[in-house]
Amino acid sequence: MDALTVNEAAATTGWSPRMLRYVERAGLVVPPRSDAGYRLYGPGQLQRLRTLRELLERHDVGLAEVSFARRMREDAGLREAVDEWLSARPRRPDEVSPGEWLRFEQDKHERLLAAQSQLEVR
Repeated sequence: MDALTVNEAAATTGWSPRMLRYVERAGLVVPPRSDAGYRLYGPGQLQRLRTLRELLERHDVGLAEVSFARRMREDAGLREAVDEWLSARPRRPDEVSPGEWLRFEQDKHERLLAAQSQLEVR
Protein backbone atom coordinates (compact mmCIF):
# COMPACT_ATOMS: atom_id res chain seq x y z
CA MET A 1 0.00 0.00 0.00
CA ASP A 2 1.34 3.42 -0.99
CA ALA A 3 -0.80 5.44 1.40
CA LEU A 4 -2.22 5.46 4.91
CA THR A 5 -5.78 6.07 6.05
CA VAL A 6 -6.52 9.00 8.35
CA ASN A 7 -6.35 6.72 11.42
CA GLU A 8 -3.05 5.17 10.31
CA ALA A 9 -1.62 8.61 9.52
CA ALA A 10 -2.73 9.84 12.93
CA ALA A 11 -1.00 6.94 14.66
CA THR A 12 2.16 7.54 12.62
CA THR A 13 2.36 11.32 13.03
CA GLY A 14 0.97 11.93 16.49
CA TRP A 15 -1.78 14.19 15.12
CA SER A 16 -5.28 13.03 16.00
CA PRO A 17 -7.66 12.12 13.15
CA ARG A 18 -9.73 15.16 14.14
CA MET A 19 -6.67 17.47 13.85
CA LEU A 20 -5.76 15.94 10.48
CA ARG A 21 -9.25 16.83 9.25
CA TYR A 22 -8.83 20.37 10.63
CA VAL A 23 -5.44 20.70 8.90
CA GLU A 24 -7.15 19.63 5.67
CA ARG A 25 -10.05 22.11 6.09
CA ALA A 26 -7.47 24.84 6.69
CA GLY A 27 -5.88 23.91 3.36
CA LEU A 28 -2.48 23.17 4.89
CA VAL A 29 -2.19 19.47 4.00
CA VAL A 30 -4.82 18.15 1.61
CA PRO A 31 -4.52 14.43 1.01
CA PRO A 32 -5.98 12.91 -2.14
CA ARG A 33 -9.05 10.72 -1.80
CA SER A 34 -9.60 7.13 -2.80
CA ASP A 35 -12.44 6.21 -5.15
CA ALA A 36 -14.46 5.45 -2.01
CA GLY A 37 -13.69 8.91 -0.57
CA TYR A 38 -11.10 7.92 2.04
CA ARG A 39 -8.22 10.29 2.72
CA LEU A 40 -4.92 8.80 1.56
CA TYR A 41 -1.75 10.02 3.27
CA GLY A 42 1.36 9.22 1.26
CA PRO A 43 4.97 10.11 1.98
CA GLY A 44 4.49 13.68 0.71
CA GLN A 45 1.59 14.35 3.07
CA LEU A 46 3.43 12.75 5.98
CA GLN A 47 6.44 14.94 5.29
CA ARG A 48 4.23 18.06 5.15
CA LEU A 49 2.67 17.11 8.50
CA ARG A 50 6.11 16.62 10.08
CA THR A 51 7.45 19.90 8.74
CA LEU A 52 4.22 21.68 9.74
CA ARG A 53 4.70 20.51 13.32
CA GLU A 54 8.33 21.69 13.20
CA LEU A 55 7.23 25.09 11.85
CA LEU A 56 4.63 25.50 14.59
CA GLU A 57 7.12 24.62 17.32
CA ARG A 58 10.06 26.60 15.93
CA HIS A 59 8.07 29.81 15.55
CA ASP A 60 5.60 29.28 18.42
CA VAL A 61 2.56 29.79 16.19
CA GLY A 62 -0.73 27.94 15.87
CA LEU A 63 -2.46 26.26 12.97
CA ALA A 64 -4.87 29.18 12.59
CA GLU A 65 -1.95 31.57 12.12
CA VAL A 66 -0.35 29.38 9.45
CA SER A 67 -3.72 28.97 7.77
CA PHE A 68 -4.17 32.75 7.74
CA ALA A 69 -0.68 33.16 6.27
CA ARG A 70 -1.68 30.72 3.51
CA ARG A 71 -4.83 32.76 2.83
CA MET A 72 -2.74 35.94 2.67
CA ARG A 73 -0.50 34.38 0.01
CA GLU A 74 -3.46 33.27 -2.10
CA ASP A 75 -5.89 36.20 -1.67
CA ALA A 76 -4.48 39.44 -3.02
CA GLY A 77 -7.46 41.43 -1.72
CA LEU A 78 -6.97 40.15 1.81
CA ARG A 79 -3.21 40.80 1.60
CA GLU A 80 -3.80 44.38 0.42
CA ALA A 81 -6.44 45.03 3.10
CA VAL A 82 -4.15 43.78 5.87
CA ASP A 83 -1.17 45.74 4.50
CA GLU A 84 -3.31 48.87 4.34
CA TRP A 85 -4.58 48.39 7.89
CA LEU A 86 -1.06 47.75 9.24
CA SER A 87 0.31 50.91 7.64
CA ALA A 88 -2.68 53.12 8.50
CA ARG A 89 -2.36 55.68 11.26
CA PRO A 90 -5.28 56.77 13.43
CA ARG A 91 -6.77 60.02 12.14
CA ARG A 92 -9.33 62.18 13.88
CA PRO A 93 -12.20 63.15 11.59
CA ASP A 94 -12.12 66.87 10.79
CA GLU A 95 -15.62 67.40 12.16
CA VAL A 96 -14.68 65.92 15.57
CA SER A 97 -12.81 68.08 18.08
CA PRO A 98 -9.78 66.62 19.88
CA GLY A 99 -11.72 66.65 23.16
CA GLU A 100 -14.62 64.67 21.62
CA TRP A 101 -12.60 62.11 19.68
CA LEU A 102 -12.62 59.44 22.44
CA ARG A 103 -16.40 59.71 22.93
CA PHE A 104 -16.89 59.66 19.12
CA GLU A 105 -14.96 56.37 18.84
CA GLN A 106 -16.71 54.86 21.87
CA ASP A 107 -20.10 55.68 20.35
CA LYS A 108 -19.13 54.03 17.08
CA HIS A 109 -18.09 50.86 18.91
CA GLU A 110 -21.29 50.79 20.94
CA ARG A 111 -23.39 51.09 17.78
CA LEU A 112 -21.40 48.30 16.13
CA LEU A 113 -21.81 46.01 19.13
CA ALA A 114 -25.54 46.74 19.29
CA ALA A 115 -25.93 45.93 15.59
CA GLN A 116 -23.98 42.67 16.02
CA SER A 117 -26.17 41.58 18.95
CA GLN A 118 -29.30 42.26 16.92
CA LEU A 119 -27.95 40.02 14.14
CA GLU A 120 -27.17 37.25 16.64
CA VAL A 121 -30.73 37.35 18.02
CA ARG A 122 -32.19 36.70 14.58
